[in-house]
Amino acid sequence: MTVSSDGFCAGPNQSMTTPLGEGGEKLHRWQFENTEENSDEIAAITEASAFIMGMNMFTPPEHASSADWSGWWGENPPYHAPVFVLSHHPRSTIRLVGGTSFQFVTQGIHEALSEAREAAGDNPVAIAGGASTIVQFLSEGLIDELRLHIAPIHLGQGEAITVEKIESHMDRYSRRETSLATHVYYRKRR
Repeated sequence: MTVSSDGFCAGPNQSMTTPLGEGGEKLHRWQFENTEENSDEIAAITEASAFIMGMNMFTPPEHASSADWSGWWGENPPYHAPVFVLSHHPRSTIRLVGGTSFQFVTQGIHEALSEAREAAGDNPVAIAGGASTIVQFLSEGLIDELRLHIAPIHLGQGEAITVEKIESHMDRYSRRETSLATHVYYRKRR
């Protein structure tokens, strides 16, 4: 998960024209500029065999119940695996190029995790975000490892997750600085 220095993983006013909220696109410069410097972290983003995300990560609020919307990523999303989207609206599975499918789970985080684990087999499952989804999984003790990428920008408002919230559930075990992000690694507290 990438956050600003003040703890926001998306800026305010997420919409069709600002998918990450106002100013939120600056969070992910580390993934697209100086890629060699961040190559291990970039590779780790899609190493899972199944993913879970909240509805706001999949769609802007005004499209939450739209059957025509198939996500921000176009015909070939970067996941190339099943993605389980937490939703209040039942929808049919969306299958896209490259092996990505978006399956909508209306029964909550435990059901999403169960379905993702079944799809992944013995391979990892990743909680892709956003902040409220991460907080729900953290609060239930369902995250074994968290990779936090802190971008040196200030958003001031938006969707937040704080280091204090993470550290109330997990222990920091590594930290690495690059020019566009600080990468901090946590493990589940035993």
